[in-house]
Amino acid sequence: MNADEVKKLYHDYVISCYGRDDFVFVRGRGCYLWDADGNRYLDFFPGWAVSGLGHSPATVVKAISNQAKVLMHLSNNYYHPWQALAARKLSEISFGGKVFFCNSGAEANEGAIKLCRLHGSANGKWRIISMQNSFHGRTLATVTLTGQVKYSAPFAPLPEGFDYVAFNDFAALERVVSAETAGIFIEPIQGEGGINVANADYLKRVRSLCNEKGMLLVFDEVQTGMGKTGRYFAYQHFGVIPDVMTLAKTIGGGFPVGALVAKNDVAGLLVPGTHASTFGGNPLACAAVLATIETIEQENLLARAEHLGMLLRETLEKYKKMFPVIKDVRGIGLMMGLDLNVPGKDLVQACWKRGLLVNCTHDTVIRIMPPMNIKESQLKKGLRILKEGIKEINNKFKASEFARV
Repeated sequence: MNADEVKKLYHDYVISCYGRDDFVFVRGRGCYLWDADGNRYLDFFPGWAVSGLGHSPATVVKAISNQAKVLMHLSNNYYHPWQALAARKLSEISFGGKVFFCNSGAEANEGAIKLCRLHGSANGKWRIISMQNSFHGRTLATVTLTGQVKYSAPFAPLPEGFDYVAFNDFAALERVVSAETAGIFIEPIQGEGGINVANADYLKRVRSLCNEKGMLLVFDEVQTGMGKTGRYFAYQHFGVIPDVMTLAKTIGGGFPVGALVAKNDVAGLLVPGTHASTFGGNPLACAAVLATIETIEQENLLARAEHLGMLLRETLEKYKKMFPVIKDVRGIGLMMGLDLNVPGKDLVQACWKRGLLVNCTHDTVIRIMPPMNIKESQLKKGLRILKEGIKEINNKFKASEFARV
């Protein structure tokens, strides 16, 4: 099929709940995508940060292919070795807890909400605090947990028990905490909210507050987890360990996997009948998780993400000095945001026409999250293209500023 035929089928048969860009991609390998017309694009935001090892990584493809020949699905009423091995590995690389597997970040966050309420139920605690500009999913509970009214407003009346405070503002958090507060949800780096990085002292104070008040601290690491910041998990940069952590995106190397990791004393609250996921932890998914972690370790991708992240930040900081249209550079490792003084859609399109895919969130923030195993030469090529796009919109920005004067 050509591109127009594909789009026609989408129009006729696919529910239009996504704002789709005008691309029809048919193939991906590493940090590149090819469209139906054979054009190649360098992808600096692969699969909404799902493809942290790039598109169709050979190790994960091999693991899934081999596993599919043995056993694809098994009910969670039974045991199988791949879930046991994947859970052990996630426990070993994090804080030693136990793991619940599901299919998405939203499902993982649903489980974390339940854990908070189960933990607090004996003491009348049921309310949950999240941060303004956060994003935690699209289910009814997680879209309510999300601290952005634009996502939840259409679905009112919303579930009760959720409160919101400004990110990195401990005084504001203290004012909202009550005797009914069961847990606090934080993204160590807000992704959808604009690549806003948590303050280390803030997280430490929140940890102490949770200990004092008997509340659970939940870190949503759906977007930050699995290596892109130069550590397996972003919390490892701050020296603060959560009670519960939620994961998805990169964890399956492109295969749909979600996970919840909880400290042992908290994990025991999820007894049979409290939570489940039909497809969660299936052999295919767990094979993908194991292959992803093995690839990260064997190819030393944490150190690589840290090294290339320094190059990325240095280059973006240089661009900030060169182009007044750039307001701020934020992020850690290969999870960076370029905050502009103008809406970011023009820069996104300027990059597209030059063969580079980037994403804009929160209207003005360009998200740059290339795969961890991108070659340095490919990263530099993408940054050169980005510079050309910035120069183009910067000239428009200067012209508009001059017109106002």
